Amino acid sequence: MTVAQRLKDRFTARLRSPLRHPSYGADRTTARHAAITPGRDQTGDARALASRFPALSVRAARIAALVAAGTHGARRPGVGEEFWQFRPALPGEPIARIDWRQSARTTHAWVREVEAESAQTVCLWCDLSPSMLWRSDTALDWKCDRALLLTLALADVLLRGGERVRLIGLPGAPLFSGRCAMDRLGAAVARQIDRALTTPEITWPEPALVGRYARTVLIGDFLWETERLGRTTRALATRPSRLHLVRISDPAERSLPYTGRVRFTGLEGETPVVLPSVETLHEHYAALSAAHGVEIRDTAHAAGADVLSHTTDQSPAEALLALHARLGSGHRA
Repeated sequence: MTVAQRLKDRFTARLRSPLRHPSYGADRTTARHAAITPGRDQTGDARALASRFPALSVRAARIAALVAAGTHGARRPGVGEEFWQFRPALPGEPIARIDWRQSARTTHAWVREVEAESAQTVCLWCDLSPSMLWRSDTALDWKCDRALLLTLALADVLLRGGERVRLIGLPGAPLFSGRCAMDRLGAAVARQIDRALTTPEITWPEPALVGRYARTVLIGDFLWETERLGRTTRALATRPSRLHLVRISDPAERSLPYTGRVRFTGLEGETPVVLPSVETLHEHYAALSAAHGVEIRDTAHAAGADVLSHTTDQSPAEALLALHARLGSGHRA
């Protein structure tokens, strides 16, 4: 069997098995020309994630503030708190609605209108499975860190905007609302990290925890079986729920930027494999990676969901802004 066929068979199996990470993901310090590492201490990686969480929370708040400053409301009059416009008073207008200060400046009576606010519930799920505990370079975020960063920042922006946020990755799917709820939500996410430390089983998105007509955002690498992804997205769509997927990837997962003889080890118990002349496989691997992305997109679209692809070398603020825009529209991509 040729090396190319061995790589194809192995990576195809990895990309289509339940939450399997491509085997190159095991070694975050892999040299370009050499070979590699003993087994990973996943418990140590998870504990390191817990220690990084406070700094992630601070980064998320800063990004949320940046994005929230560029958002706008419903752009129509209605029930709310934010000022919208003044309009001339109509015959029979209730006297309590007249803005006397504004009216005193002119010869007409004016009514002060506020902008309409209609709170929605957004359900969030963040993947903390072992395949997320990886990065290809120390200058990049770990995939799990970027997923948590986007989860916290999105929750912050939504709460600032008066929306309700439900965490469906935790028992009981706690619901949060109000601008002061971010501390409690952050504590709940910290409990999710603790749970990942002590519970080896992967916590899948649970459609039963999603309310009718809620928006749902799933953030992870989606290295799942196609059947698993399709079943999950279809079940969420029938709630019914408008579904958005944020696919987190490391740049190396898209391009396989290694050369020479390399030993690849897995994050979830996969058998290590040693491949010579990895540079000869770049083109074939890129085609497999692109096909996997198309498969995720097509599976999501079949359930009416959209997919936002994001790599950890890109700006998290840009990803958050794009995701927030999709939550406020019928966008599908």
